[in-house]
Amino acid sequence: MNKTYRILPSAEDMLLRLLRGLALTDEERAALRACVLRHVEVSAVDNTWELVIGCSEVLDDGLIARMKEQIAANYQLREAHIQQNAVSLSHAVVPLWERIVSAAAEGDAVLFHTLRQTAYAIDGNVIRLSAPGNFGAELFAQSAVAKRIEAAVRTHVGCACQVVCMETELGEMNAPAWTPPVMPAAVKKEAPAAAPARAARGAKPKELPANVIIGRGVAGEARDLGVIEDEVKNIVLEGEVFAPQANQLKSGAYILLLKFADRTNGIACKKFFGARGKTTQEDIDAEIGRILKAIGKGCSVRIQGKIEYDKFISDYVLFIDSMERRTVPQREDTAEVKRVELHAHTKMSALDAVVPPKVLVETAARWGWPAVAITDHGVVQAFPEAMNTARALKKKGQDIKIIYGMEGYLLDKPEDQRAHHIIFLAQNKTGLYNLYRLVSLSHIRYFRGTKKRGRPCIPRAVLQQYRDGIIVGSACEAGELIRGIVAGRPDEELEELAKFYDFLEIQPIHNNDFLKFDQRFPMQTDEDLRDINRKVDALAKKLDKMLIATCDVHFLNPEDAVYRAMIQKANGYNDADRQPPLYLRTTDEMLAEFDYLGEERAYECVVTNPRKIADMVEHFLPIPDELYAPTVPGADREIQEMSYARARKLYGENLPKVVSDRLELELKPILKHGFAALYIIAQRLVKRSNDDGYLVGSRGSVGSSFVATMIGVTEVNPLPPHYRCRHCQYNKFIEDGSVGSGFDLPSMDCPACGTPLTKDGHNIPFAVFLGFDGDKVPDIDLNFSGDYQPTAHKYTEVLFGKMNVFRAGTISGLQDKNAYGYAMHYYEDMGETKGRAYIEHMMRGCMGVKATTGQHAGGIMVVPRDMDVHYFTPIQRPANNMESDTLTTHFDYHSISERLVKLDILGHDDPTVIKMLEELTHRDPETIPFDDPATMSIFTSTEALGISPEELGANMGTYGIPEFRTSFTQKMIDDSHPDCFADLVRISGFSHGTNVWLGNAQDLIKAGTSTLKDAISARDDIMNYLMQNGIEPLLSFKTMENVRKGKGIAPDVVETLRAGGIPEWYIDSCQKIKYLFPRAHATAYVMMGYRIAFCKVHYPLAYYAAYFSIRADEFDANIISKGKTAVKAAIDALNAEAREHRGKLDNKKQDILIVLQLAWEMYLRGFSCEPVDLYASDAEKFILHENSLLPPFTALPGMGQKAAQAIVEARQYGQFISIEDLATRAHIPTPAVELLREHGCLDGMMESNQVELFA
Repeated sequence: MNKTYRILPSAEDMLLRLLRGLALTDEERAALRACVLRHVEVSAVDNTWELVIGCSEVLDDGLIARMKEQIAANYQLREAHIQQNAVSLSHAVVPLWERIVSAAAEGDAVLFHTLRQTAYAIDGNVIRLSAPGNFGAELFAQSAVAKRIEAAVRTHVGCACQVVCMETELGEMNAPAWTPPVMPAAVKKEAPAAAPARAARGAKPKELPANVIIGRGVAGEARDLGVIEDEVKNIVLEGEVFAPQANQLKSGAYILLLKFADRTNGIACKKFFGARGKTTQEDIDAEIGRILKAIGKGCSVRIQGKIEYDKFISDYVLFIDSMERRTVPQREDTAEVKRVELHAHTKMSALDAVVPPKVLVETAARWGWPAVAITDHGVVQAFPEAMNTARALKKKGQDIKIIYGMEGYLLDKPEDQRAHHIIFLAQNKTGLYNLYRLVSLSHIRYFRGTKKRGRPCIPRAVLQQYRDGIIVGSACEAGELIRGIVAGRPDEELEELAKFYDFLEIQPIHNNDFLKFDQRFPMQTDEDLRDINRKVDALAKKLDKMLIATCDVHFLNPEDAVYRAMIQKANGYNDADRQPPLYLRTTDEMLAEFDYLGEERAYECVVTNPRKIADMVEHFLPIPDELYAPTVPGADREIQEMSYARARKLYGENLPKVVSDRLELELKPILKHGFAALYIIAQRLVKRSNDDGYLVGSRGSVGSSFVATMIGVTEVNPLPPHYRCRHCQYNKFIEDGSVGSGFDLPSMDCPACGTPLTKDGHNIPFAVFLGFDGDKVPDIDLNFSGDYQPTAHKYTEVLFGKMNVFRAGTISGLQDKNAYGYAMHYYEDMGETKGRAYIEHMMRGCMGVKATTGQHAGGIMVVPRDMDVHYFTPIQRPANNMESDTLTTHFDYHSISERLVKLDILGHDDPTVIKMLEELTHRDPETIPFDDPATMSIFTSTEALGISPEELGANMGTYGIPEFRTSFTQKMIDDSHPDCFADLVRISGFSHGTNVWLGNAQDLIKAGTSTLKDAISARDDIMNYLMQNGIEPLLSFKTMENVRKGKGIAPDVVETLRAGGIPEWYIDSCQKIKYLFPRAHATAYVMMGYRIAFCKVHYPLAYYAAYFSIRADEFDANIISKGKTAVKAAIDALNAEAREHRGKLDNKKQDILIVLQLAWEMYLRGFSCEPVDLYASDAEKFILHENSLLPPFTALPGMGQKAAQAIVEARQYGQFISIEDLATRAHIPTPAVELLREHGCLDGMMESNQVELFA
């Protein structure tokens, strides 16, 4: 029997992939790109393929024949067949246009309604869309409409096309005027439900019942969504709504989109809101705001409406009539005397438990428990969150004790591979310290297994060494005691095992149901499981040990078991669907579980004994409550002396008031709060780097501190723009806000001595760094050269001691994408069809569960010299990688960042580039002026480069300039026309913010409402602007802080600002912002970038050598060394590919294009690139010749660093007599030899030593 398989293509260009190796003309390639491979029929017996392709024109017979031959050859087929389905695009698209538009919109209501009323024309295989006005053009661009339509046509029509979007004035369109759709009649019936939004202007809206969110309330019996299979005119559902989204149409109307899920399925929901009758737009805006606030991130509701099939999303949708909040009864512990849980896991038990620490503690407190224990598998990473939750509850009058513990893995001997579970509970601070020591040792010395499935183990002898202050329990069925009982070991042996523990643990019998199902164990009935617990009870009585009943909590409620099942199934557990009931039980539930022990004994093990353990445990915090900064003897005196000495050197013995006031403003809180040592540490790190020849760039807001500037931590001067004389210390400050940066002041000679004045100052308030009261722990981030970063890290060990500096640890939990995949595949495997809304609802139960650990890119946590790290946190290897020498904090660094100092010693390319430029040009980078006209000009023209924009293909010369080399920032430059250094800083701020440029400053500048200099670009702008306009400093600071964090401005503050004369556009701009960059950070970045730009203008060949050596990983000497024509051809090819993919290239190709553009610029400026030379090229760096660059060996794609260095080292001992001699002496692999051969490096060289000797 001939078996035939149908294979569907996995990529748009699959047809061309199948034809690899086939020589094609440009016309043939274009024709094939216009085709769609629909599927391939594979005959396994006949060894033949039949390809079915859709195309707009019938392909040439000769081309078809060559295609069949090539495919057969590529895949060793007996024969290949090709079936063409020629489609007339114009005839095929028109009847399917509604479906194409619906698929392209992908659920975006605004986009769908815009596309429906968009005129289109078809020319061959090109579809031209007439975007309705500027709004439509921007919407289409931001939504990548062209690509979406192309994909939809491929799917629904079966052939390829190209979509071109053109902006059209609304008056020019042949289609009807662009307006939102007419509301359906059914929606009009909802008019009474919108009563609050219909009140006359100025009238008080009618009050809704407290629980009503939309409409008049919900009446009727609720049904399960899972049994609904078709449209329903009226239905009531009970469940949860989440992910609210209000899309506003151009008319001002809204489409409210929600997702709903009950216990059986989920569905998308919609509701239209529009101004009608006496309802104003303000009323509608307010109503939408009220609804979104009522729903929040999600809430339980009763919802009423109709279910209809929505062609827009090709699925059923619930159109909402009414919705009211529903109170869901929670489980409560009603016992008079409550129990205490001593074995509970949280989301920090990696990929195993799903209870957030906060929820566990809050539930125990709500139930009235006196305490609850945290005992995650092998880790203590939930402690900070549990501590913070308990402290927050105490402020509300609920006092609950956290028992800090862990379920560990016990080894009889260090060399053992099998470990037993064991419970540790810290009784006091000594026990906590010892627990932390055990955690560290288990992760660093005794980790067993793989990174993903491994376990941090503790040998028994090590436990005995650190047992003081720790209460030890026998744990679950995986503990050695119950394992011994299950194995039938003699009573004497069981007694010896039990003597080791402070308490013996039993659990509900169904926690251990797997013992009945697994053939390896003798248990067959529930009674057998009860006998295990009875045996533990007997041992406890005989040895006078406390018997403790626990739940072994892995999820909070019985219904939450599904979340753990999803995670376990995704990670290969075959029995994931058979979840034991590992939920948190109430006191009465636990008493009922153990009634077979007798009422008195059950009460003792459920209530009395756990409470005794809780009483034995002292109240203490798992991490200290204050900052423990490293001490530097004499730091207070040193920082004052350094600051004033440097200030007097720059500004004179009699310091100007602005300087002395700023020093006093900063030094007072720095000394008061003990921050002087942090400044001195940063100063020593920067000085060490500078002494070794590497500049250091500051990050974050440290440049807001004038003290940091004076002691050399940052080169950003935060004082107002000013002049100063380096000869006689004359100075003049510009404090009226008229100048953004001192670098932009006109050049001037000193009126006292005639020396050219130095220009400086960027007007950055100190409050941005340490807060308005100067009490915020300083976060000093420093950008070291990437080459120097390891040296800087090592130097911290010299400063503080090797066991006092650790990398800042991170913890990664499951995020949206993985959690969605877990949920989707779980139900697919179960054979259940669930709606997307239901999957998104269920995935939330998995999100945040710990997946792995890691380390901050450059963060170093510093422990004071006289303290042990275990006073703050255990330590471990990142991601439990036992091959790593790095040690990180066990706690996520955020949780201890206010207890230990974190130094951000980051690696960056810019300081490395500047170091190489200094070596090549012999120009001290600190002497580069920041007001050079030629340098400034390249941000708006190409004249300083000596080439025209037409030749370069760009209006500016910023290719390869940090902060300004991306198309995004280049577009900003085109829109804003910067003409000074301060403008460049603003552009840097725009590019790093969120909702700062697009849809905000860009629109204001284009409309003429604001100028580049007025628009908000950095957080400091807000504080400075408000204070300059008379707003009180503290309110200005608080407003800045709220806006930069995306919190907007409160209504009462808005009124204050309006009364103070702050324009409406400025307030609106603040309300849109989600994140703002600090100006000090932007200034530091631009200063680095400007120095590099200066070298590009004045030392071009050195610039290209440095850039290509350090930043151009994708430099291809095989192309670039062939000359200008080859470079241009490669650029054209990539641009053509980008056009085919709507301007998009993958990251690698985009990086290649950037390098090629810079190489093209280099050729246009009269320089060239030589081929790699076997005897002259460096391993990694470009070498300057008079008018050309000699590339290194690593410029050959595929040539590794080690191979390149080996060639350079080997050639020191003389020329290579043959290719064989090269390979032998340099110890390079055959692929590296072939790379050299293909490039021409080995031309004329004999193959082997024997041939050369014979010759």
